[in-house]
Amino acid sequence: MTRYRVRHRTSYEYGLPVNDAYTVACLLPRERTVQDVITSKVTTAPEPDQFVETRDVFGNRVVQLGVHHVHESFEIVAESVVETRVQTPPTTTRSWDDVAGQARALLGRRAISVGPYRAATGPSTPVERADLLAALAAKVFVPGRPIVEAVTDLSREIFETYAFDPMATDWATPLDTVLEKQRGVCQDFAHLATSVMRSVGLPASYVSGYIETEPPPGEVKSIGADASHAWCSVWTGPGDDTGAGTGGWLDFDPTNHQVPPTRHVTVGWGRDYADVAPVRGVVLGPSAHQIMDVAVDVTRLDEASQSQSQSQSQS
Repeated sequence: MTRYRVRHRTSYEYGLPVNDAYTVACLLPRERTVQDVITSKVTTAPEPDQFVETRDVFGNRVVQLGVHHVHESFEIVAESVVETRVQTPPTTTRSWDDVAGQARALLGRRAISVGPYRAATGPSTPVERADLLAALAAKVFVPGRPIVEAVTDLSREIFETYAFDPMATDWATPLDTVLEKQRGVCQDFAHLATSVMRSVGLPASYVSGYIETEPPPGEVKSIGADASHAWCSVWTGPGDDTGAGTGGWLDFDPTNHQVPPTRHVTVGWGRDYADVAPVRGVVLGPSAHQIMDVAVDVTRLDEASQSQSQSQSQS
């Protein structure tokens, strides 16, 4: 078990005073079997006139903020302390195509919980280069192959073939561009992995959160130098007493080829980035140049285990 403190600050400078602003923030970690939330809060400057915390359709914690008076800047700070455990991979021996068939046949509450993640693409990941997506899927998802083995190979394939390049894409870059250039960042690789899995009928979700990073050898870690991170999760079947082993959801991080992830803090999940964007909103006021700045710090609080983290991770 590892304890982390996460501080995520997003600030806006509007250039000219604005009259009104409404913001939705998905920044507070959620409880799950491999994560306990010790403390979490969102503060703002100026203080909002409206502050409502709720849950979205996926169960993520969402804060709605309304500043209904004139202001020239707005800052949102989310601070959390969580304890995480490395996920135990499912022991299922089922093939991926067997699991895909099970997903199609689900009924009742399980179909409702798994069904949204079977859609071929999410709201922000339409794909026109289906030929490139199909070629990647065919390379990994050979008929009859065990699902955990196939998913692990997909993670490795993306990690080894696609270059991490923060200059190649931005939040609005289409998945087709990533497929063609074979370059991108964690958001792109999570979108790519989920799209490949859904293309063969496997339910897959986009997971948003953070990863603990380390500075290059001999350098001091910069304050605010961390960033939001993204990975994905695949449904491996319900698990039963037939000898096929346990099922459930398996997280994996294709950016760093970790199956399951080992140094990650989960905020939430959905179909893709659009469902769990950290901050989004609108302002009402005169047209002016707006500056946004984001700073994230992920700090391990378990000093005894801090020395175990040696490698530089990409986010």
